[in-house]
Amino acid sequence: MSAPQHEEDDLVPTTTPGYKPGAAKSVDEYAKLDAEDESLARWKASLGIVPGAATSGSGPKVTILSLELASPTLPAGKHLVMNLQDHAQIASLKKNPITIKEGVEFNVRINFKVNHGIISGVRYIQVVKRSGIKVDKMEQMLGSYGPHPKGEAYIKNFDPEESPSGMLARSGTYQVRSRVVDDDGEVFADWEWSFKIGKEWQW
Repeated sequence: MSAPQHEEDDLVPTTTPGYKPGAAKSVDEYAKLDAEDESLARWKASLGIVPGAATSGSGPKVTILSLELASPTLPAGKHLVMNLQDHAQIASLKKNPITIKEGVEFNVRINFKVNHGIISGVRYIQVVKRSGIKVDKMEQMLGSYGPHPKGEAYIKNFDPEESPSGMLARSGTYQVRSRVVDDDGEVFADWEWSFKIGKEWQW
């Protein structure tokens, strides 16, 4: 069953008036641009944009591996990670909310792998609702990347935010829809989960 249109509208990336993405280039083409600029070459290499990197292939350009809620207030040695490759875990998180500690700083961290080609304009969009009413929307840019030279995953830390606090915040369950999408509207991951606000972290 498809989502109502207003929900889909919430998950559409923000566009800049007058901006049009440039023509797609291969990894080799990007790597050779301004090749004489050493500092630029080092920066591009850090993004996996190097000659000979994977430029074509089948399947999605990007695989989103996990989403983590990171906070210095989490118990020592504990990590709150959603494994997006574990469909049973994701299904469980929709029905069994995690508890985020009230009034603390935390940030969203995404672990992803670029399988082939260059990605640009890829965003993480998160819409939070309580009792069917939208209470928050976050949109963060992942950036531009090519396949990692060693085939490894990338980690993107988003800006920190503070969890709500107080009796009102602690009442009810928050439903979250998360999506990773690019400028062309290609969706790389789309899932739902839920959380509550409480006195302590719990999952």
